[in-house]
Amino acid sequence: MTLSKRIQAALPAFVLSPSLAAIAICVYGFIAYTALLSFTGSKMFAKLDFVGLRQYERLFDNPRWITAVENMAIFGGLYVVVATCLGLYIAVLIDQKIRLEGVFRAIFLYPMALSFVVTGVIWQWLLNPGLGLEHMVRSLGWQSFTFQWLVEPDWAIYTIVIAGVWQVTGFVMALFLAGLRGVDTEILRAARVDGAPVHKVYTRIVIPALRPVFLTAFVIEAHLAIKSYDLVVALTKGGPGVSTELPSTFMYSMTFTRNELGVGAASATVMLTSLAAIIVPYLYSELRDDRRA
Repeated sequence: MTLSKRIQAALPAFVLSPSLAAIAICVYGFIAYTALLSFTGSKMFAKLDFVGLRQYERLFDNPRWITAVENMAIFGGLYVVVATCLGLYIAVLIDQKIRLEGVFRAIFLYPMALSFVVTGVIWQWLLNPGLGLEHMVRSLGWQSFTFQWLVEPDWAIYTIVIAGVWQVTGFVMALFLAGLRGVDTEILRAARVDGAPVHKVYTRIVIPALRPVFLTAFVIEAHLAIKSYDLVVALTKGGPGVSTELPSTFMYSMTFTRNELGVGAASATVMLTSLAAIIVPYLYSELRDDRRA
């Protein structure tokens, strides 16, 4: 091999090496460092005095963490299910070749262009009993109308669900719409010729063909749900009390407010492993399907 060919073969690795080194140090290096700190007694500053699993014991003995995990189950479950169902439903409607399809796509996709902070502020105003929906309806004459979920501890977590679903549904719709446009039209025509009802066409042919899209939507939604921090802070600040506390807000509070760096690192490690437990099986299934193909 000539020198010029060797240079050409090594050029991609040379160009990518700074980025790979930065990712290795700034991403995976700090992930490993955080996991290391979770086994230490670090408080305000990091110190390598290893205490075994003590920080994890303190973490799971903390009532706020249990509340955060319970809220995560409620928020994450409803967030994924409702956003997926709404996104699929809207995609099916838009797939009917309606007029102004591009306008509707832009309208539904627009919320995803906003940051979670902006979304939180918008919905904080809309759900505020003194300023938003309740005030507007009462000003129209319906004085008995009440909608105070934002300030009721038992219902506040559902306001996070509403805001999160509003933001991500358009993106999920775009995923499903792309999947619907990729379904083999010949199969659909054959089903219609055979007289298959519309609902059976979707349940027996279309939805099974969208399995990769369902997996992609699930991974993205689960990722957004687990790392939700700015949405909660902008909308409820974790309140009333700790009724909307999530693992992400708990981790920030412990690390930067209460000076419990070890406990915060332990909670971050648990969040990472939870996310990995979702993504790794998905990647494994996709790679296995690609190998079979």
